[in-house]
Amino acid sequence: MLRFILRRTLGALVILLIISAVTFFLFFALPRDPARLACGKICTPANLELIRHNLAIDAPVWVQYGKWLVAIVVGRDFTTGHCAAPCLGYSFVNQEPIFQTIVDRFPTTVSLTIGAAVVFVVFGVGMGMIAAWKQGTIADKVASSASLIGSSMQIYFVGALATYFLVDQWHLMDRARYVPFTDNPLAWAHGLLLPWCVLAIIFTANYTRMTRSSMVEQLNEDFVRTARAKGMPERTVFLRFAWRGAMGPIITIFGVDLGVLLGGAIITEQTFTLHGIGELSIKAVINQDLPMLLAVVMVAATAIVILNIVVDAVYAAVDPRVRLT
Repeated sequence: MLRFILRRTLGALVILLIISAVTFFLFFALPRDPARLACGKICTPANLELIRHNLAIDAPVWVQYGKWLVAIVVGRDFTTGHCAAPCLGYSFVNQEPIFQTIVDRFPTTVSLTIGAAVVFVVFGVGMGMIAAWKQGTIADKVASSASLIGSSMQIYFVGALATYFLVDQWHLMDRARYVPFTDNPLAWAHGLLLPWCVLAIIFTANYTRMTRSSMVEQLNEDFVRTARAKGMPERTVFLRFAWRGAMGPIITIFGVDLGVLLGGAIITEQTFTLHGIGELSIKAVINQDLPMLLAVVMVAATAIVILNIVVDAVYAAVDPRVRLT
């Protein structure tokens, strides 16, 4: 098991290195002059040359990339001051260390992700199992129809409707806001309950369909028929044999979804005005803040890669045959 995880970790490091190289090239090699973006509207030739030298833009691309990698490990000196490791550079817009900005925004995105994940996994998997258990009945048709309707919804549409009716008109829920969990756990949950529910609508539909299809497939496998032929109760066959075999695809898609959400639930954060990683990436695009955009992309990629390793480890624990691959 340990060797399996080490192999996956080394592979993940290589993937992150490739992603960082490609992303850095796209952001700093293709633009005509990234220094002019950092210089602002009022830019003298002297300031422009100073920025080029400070960002190492006057050096070859591979030198720029090398300095950026080294800064992550040991830090780097800029004209605005020393950037301690892990240094992701300084923002073009606010001239502040990017890493600290991401650290300040990350708890909002993590809170949104964890709460929504709990909701859509519990409801999505639960509805999918009920639909598979009651296959062909009204319960199955209702669950399948609800998942089809839910998957066709858009967050910005559902979020606007939910805010208007549940908050402004009926006063059933609090307006979306982020309160640190350490300050007030109850206010933290109340402030994020509406975004959790809206975000979970889309994902619940996907997990319902995935769980149902996986369970139906497993219920038709030979080992399930054998368990039934031995006289085992249907509930035991369903929960012990079929459910364990259906866990694989669900674990895989859950790891991918969790990584994407941790990388920034852009539409959700923008809809509910939550200041997380997703909103930070939108501002970076609008302001052409290349260092910030590069950092956000790398944070998203790292979250996805790390969670894929976790998924592989869980998958290997569930199915030992995976360790041999």
